[in-house]
Amino acid sequence: MKQRQTERLGVAVSEIGFGAWAIGGNWGEVSDAAAEAALTAALDEGVDFIDTANVYGAGRSEKIIGKVLAERGGERPFVATKAGREGPNTPESYDRARLTADVEQSLANLRTEAIDLLHLHCPPTAVYYMPEVFGVLDDIVASGKLKRYGVSVEKVEEGLKAIEYPGVASVQIIYNVFRQRPARLFFREAEARGVAVIVRVPLASGLLSGKMSADTTFAADDHRTFNRHGEAFDVGETFAGVPFETGIAAVDALRPLVPQGASMAQFALRWILMEDAVTVVIPGARDANQARANAAAAALPPLDDAVMQGARQIYDDMIAPHVDQRW
Repeated sequence: MKQRQTERLGVAVSEIGFGAWAIGGNWGEVSDAAAEAALTAALDEGVDFIDTANVYGAGRSEKIIGKVLAERGGERPFVATKAGREGPNTPESYDRARLTADVEQSLANLRTEAIDLLHLHCPPTAVYYMPEVFGVLDDIVASGKLKRYGVSVEKVEEGLKAIEYPGVASVQIIYNVFRQRPARLFFREAEARGVAVIVRVPLASGLLSGKMSADTTFAADDHRTFNRHGEAFDVGETFAGVPFETGIAAVDALRPLVPQGASMAQFALRWILMEDAVTVVIPGARDANQARANAAAAALPPLDDAVMQGARQIYDDMIAPHVDQRW
């Protein structure tokens, strides 16, 4: 597994990581056994970056990670979690008491004495203009319970504001074939400052797996059912904000670009890794086979210019009108 490193993150991590939202909740039922098998398979394939959050399954995702790593033993992989989304999501709620409590709970769930990386979990835009919030994070780092921090953003503009804070080591942002805007300005600015770019929602909630059709349905507790129009949280988190039927049509247009021997999902992950500013991409996996297939995308050869241009044209023609200026 290839690794990438940035100045502010300070450590090299595998370019394919493990996104642990799906093993926590909101993606339909995933048993503990399947969740543990998925994470174990990813680690066996050389993945050494795990992303989670305290609200994924009300701590379930963190607890599964803590259990697997404790039982596995040896050198621990790099684990990033998130804070701030449990309870009211208002600018005023990102205070010392709440962030400190979130850190303490995550330490217990993950069975560790210090968190490798903590992201503010898509806070309201106003938080990026509140230096006192980042001061609290600096204090938690000084306490030894947190090694570094960053932000998970919904909008490019939030990422650009966040990297002005010298303590921000990373920005987690949606970037995929259906969300190409970050590559224009944000990536250049992040790279210039040595900020790690962690790519989430890389498969557009499974649209870019190529396994869905217009007739695909999802469980009632799956966000692809209950948040399709932004009923529960930002609609950009579900299918990357692309209308489902439009996404299905765009995936069909992408199929001729997929290299022989690769799946659509592997192609979509390799497309992301063509961007040097990307530090790690964090696809989710609900079982061991998915985890192994995701990790294998790192071994694909680079995509040629014609393929990259073809993907850009499909985005411009079919997707950009729905998402480009919104996020």
